[in-house]
Amino acid sequence: MRSKTANWFICKIRYEKTPEDGLQKKVTESYVVDAVSFGEAESRIIEEMQAYISDEFEIIDISRAAFKEIFFSDEETADRWYNAKLEFITTDEKTEKEKRSAVVYLVQAGTFDNALKNVNEVMGGTMIDYVTAKIEETKLMDVFEYAKKEQAENAEESE
Repeated sequence: MRSKTANWFICKIRYEKTPEDGLQKKVTESYVVDAVSFGEAESRIIEEMQAYISDEFEIIDISRAAFKEIFFSDEETADRWYNAKLEFITTDEKTEKEKRSAVVYLVQAGTFDNALKNVNEVMGGTMIDYVTAKIEETKLMDVFEYAKKEQAENAEESE
């Protein structure tokens, strides 16, 4: 398990896909990219998707993600993405009242149970009191992290 904090953007693209039945069908898919601005998010998703889609596609929406941190799994079966809403519990020293602050994370896992396990694995290493308020599967297809050109080229050469 590893986690990464960044500015994440959700990009929705529409294109014609040919499923197993052979009939072309327009589909809309959502992807997450690491970028500093909407403009960079647009250029990054175009660059990433050109490797997968040979025909034309259009970007129909780009929005800031509700999460700032993603928990990545090393498991081969981790092919789904889950939104995990956690509530951090703090106590006000003056009033001694409990206060809860909601934070959303994106978690990679193969099943709901593994998503919960992954959250607990990452958060178990912290001193923060928390409760898992909600975990739900998303329709996100993939996450594209930012990698400097030299890092990407070095990774390709070492393979």
